[in-house]
Amino acid sequence: MHWRIGGLDIDGRVVLGPMSGYTSPAYRDFMKPFGVAVSVTEMVSDKGIIYNQRKTEEYVRYPENHPTGVQLFGGDPGEMGLAASKLLKINPNVDFIDINMGCPVAKITRNGGGSALMRDPALCGDIVKAVKKGSGLPVTVKFRLGWSRNEMNFREVMEETVSSGADAVMLHVRTRDEKYAGKAHYELVKDLRREMGVPLVISGNIYCLDDAVSALDVTGAEGVMVARGGVGNPFLVSQIDRFLRTGERLPNPTVKQQAEWCLQFADMLLAEKGDETTVRKMRSYAPRFISGCCHGKEYRNSLATGIRSMDDLMEILGRIVEERGDEVMTDSRGLDNQDF
Repeated sequence: MHWRIGGLDIDGRVVLGPMSGYTSPAYRDFMKPFGVAVSVTEMVSDKGIIYNQRKTEEYVRYPENHPTGVQLFGGDPGEMGLAASKLLKINPNVDFIDINMGCPVAKITRNGGGSALMRDPALCGDIVKAVKKGSGLPVTVKFRLGWSRNEMNFREVMEETVSSGADAVMLHVRTRDEKYAGKAHYELVKDLRREMGVPLVISGNIYCLDDAVSALDVTGAEGVMVARGGVGNPFLVSQIDRFLRTGERLPNPTVKQQAEWCLQFADMLLAEKGDETTVRKMRSYAPRFISGCCHGKEYRNSLATGIRSMDDLMEILGRIVEERGDEVMTDSRGLDNQDF
């Protein structure tokens, strides 16, 4: 189960993926005990670090929960290298830096970041060199199959970034224009790890244990990334981790267990964000914890529209547990996470 990102020893094969607006320190701390081996922060702007933006600095501070990498985005090697250097002055305990070369969102790509970088593999390599030089840390790269089905150049980007010093590759098996919709193209990356000299982490449509096992079997990757499929479904990480360690298939949790985890996470988010932000965010998070139980749509609507205080959250969850507490969740609960 052990593998390495540069000099970092990784014990376990589940990587918690970066999700803008979701993977705050509270979320990463909540997910860690379920079996996360390594985490990555929300993406942060190189310019935000260079120009000392307070909100950006908040993203990269974490006193505990190691190993965790900071995901950095930008399109200029000089600025990315400078940001990597300044990052260590904000948080000298950063474990590694992950370079975002895969975000498909227009506001990122129009400025030359995210997936737009894949259109210039040599630039991708230059950015890796600059970040490694600026930080002295292990560097990973996260990218997609390509800009589109007509520009599918992930092997070229992989070769450029690895030869430039990338310590691991995190690959989402969709193109930029597919964003997060439709089928992930694992058939295009069969046995990809055999072509590489560094570890591979595979990502895309991981919503149940069998998804993860299939992705690893097809690609030969060291790690599997849980992102949207784990939001509201933290036990998925435990199921994957336990199976890969022992071969045991853990049963799905009950509605009562899901409700208890939802409240546990809400308390952690409350300590981090305060009451107003937590209440607002739980309208998005809480319905995902209940997806996959009988009358799930009705319950999700209640949680999405009826939470105006933490008391409301406890009251609605209490009613759901009273009615459905012993019911076992189904794997369909992950499907509701495909819309963000």
